[in-house]
Amino acid sequence: MSDKLKMLTGKNPNDFEPMARRLVNIPDIDLFAELVDKDDFLFDFVKQNVASRIKKNINKSNYLNLIKLLKFYSPSYEDLIISSLAKYADEDLTDTMLDLFENGNENEKTYCAQFFSRIQDPLALDFLRENAYSQNPNLSANCISTLALFGDKEIFNDALKKLRSNDEFEQLEGVKCLVSYGDKSSMPEIIRTIKTSSMAENMASEIPYLCNLFELIKTNQQDGLYILNLILNGLGEVSGLSQVFDFQLYEILEYLINKDITSESAVILLNAYDKFETLTENDEYLYDESKDVKQEIFDIKKLISNIDYNNLEKLIDKELREDSLFIYTVLDYTNNTIQVRNLLNSHNQTVILKSIETLKKLNSLTQEDKNNALKNITNEHIQNIINAI
Repeated sequence: MSDKLKMLTGKNPNDFEPMARRLVNIPDIDLFAELVDKDDFLFDFVKQNVASRIKKNINKSNYLNLIKLLKFYSPSYEDLIISSLAKYADEDLTDTMLDLFENGNENEKTYCAQFFSRIQDPLALDFLRENAYSQNPNLSANCISTLALFGDKEIFNDALKKLRSNDEFEQLEGVKCLVSYGDKSSMPEIIRTIKTSSMAENMASEIPYLCNLFELIKTNQQDGLYILNLILNGLGEVSGLSQVFDFQLYEILEYLINKDITSESAVILLNAYDKFETLTENDEYLYDESKDVKQEIFDIKKLISNIDYNNLEKLIDKELREDSLFIYTVLDYTNNTIQVRNLLNSHNQTVILKSIETLKKLNSLTQEDKNNALKNITNEHIQNIINAI
């Protein structure tokens, strides 16, 4: 970290005030580039302080200097920059931003997409549509959310079509688009897509950015708990641990613990118990996380550490049905070999395979079990796996 950045992010006003002025007035592009580069290493409160220091120095005589900083994108300073540009926007600035949107780099386009959410010039619509499915997630999200503000339904309807695609990556793209668009009316179709997708965890991790999980659980408990279970499955792998705050996991798990526990919520609590045991016992998960994230992870572990694990195991057997949304998770925890064997007659070949694996794990698998399972298997790949177990 350079001396200039240390001064800008430090606690001494004699250091950070002249650095903040320098960054805006020159502007010091190299200093801003380094600030953005260190985004992942600075605590949120430090970045908030820096943003506040910079904002105090922006005025009508120097705001155009911000345009030179747009080559370096950070969500931490996006609102600061765009709100300042929008505050002083005129026709010339709008023309400059339109030109950048057409000819700039991806970082500049990302800022531009946000700028036009505030200055809604219809000339930006083509650029917004053109970049809506960019591989840059920030650019894509900004374009789609701005199109929503324009009331553009074309992108919304196109995303709904993607959900019906046979390509699961295209389905995931559709989910992300609908989440950025922000129209909750798409939730039922998103959840229907998730229930048949092999990328369910990836899709589920997007849901809390469209619909509050508490809201979903209270309006449709089964679907809400299903999404929560998928989020737990993917935590630390599909989604980052810092997202525990976005997902409100502590509050939701506390809510479930204090309610009458059902077979469905028992599945969630067992899954959460094991997930947070794993996260806290393996240094590789927490090594690079901030102090706040680590504390939240350990707080959640403490919250669920006193649950009656044995009682939960008894409750989950009600979900040992092939039509249960929680069947795969239940098969990870059940000890009920009788009900597991009943699943060997399932119409779902993946459930049959998982049941065979569960019986093997419980040291209860027989050749008869395998023979019964194979009677219901037409998928050659699954047949080979069962024969090899």
